Amino acid sequence: MTKRAKALRLLVYDATCTGSGLSPGLSDAWSAGARLYRALGRVDAARGVRNWREALNFLTTYGDDTPLGEVQYWGHGTFGKIWIARDAVDRARLDDPTLAPDLDRLASRLAESRAPNHEPLFWIRTCETMGGPSGHAFAKALTSRLGCRVAGHTHVIGVLQSGLVALRPGEEPGWPLEMGLGPKGEEGQGLPSTPAAPSTVHFLTGALPEDLA
Repeated sequence: MTKRAKALRLLVYDATCTGSGLSPGLSDAWSAGARLYRALGRVDAARGVRNWREALNFLTTYGDDTPLGEVQYWGHGTFGKIWIARDAVDRARLDDPTLAPDLDRLASRLAESRAPNHEPLFWIRTCETMGGPSGHAFAKALTSRLGCRVAGHTHVIGVLQSGLVALRPGEEPGWPLEMGLGPKGEEGQGLPSTPAAPSTVHFLTGALPEDLA
């Protein structure tokens, strides 16, 4: 019997937020974090990308036909959206025919890793993406499109990452619509991450908490 290949854990991050001179940008921090995660054995490979086509190409081709057990994305987010530079994926973009072949392949690679002791995961480590009505709608659409569990945050995140929530295909979001929203709702900035905010993890947290609903 041929031994089943171990599912890969891949990380992509926005490579466009560069600094200048002695002032590093967020991409420098994400790059350093990606190297640390690789050294700690939390991901098998990482890639800085400049748009979603580049990101999806990496996620669908790296490792050939090896199943994909987990994806993490580090970058910018707003309510119901994930960004690479000015390139956003939201609920409507999931139906973009130009992305469809890569999204289909990504869903297939994730499904191939499903096992009794493993649930494939797409973890969006960005600000605000799961917050508000737009975040609820996007979470439901993304779990359906990829056929896997999706996790993300409702708050503005940094070293501390608050409002961590997760959803499986066919489920309804169980977190409050107002979770992470500031005074101006989706028209303004989300609430900051703090130790006292709900469902807070550290950027070095490499796996979802076991008690996350």
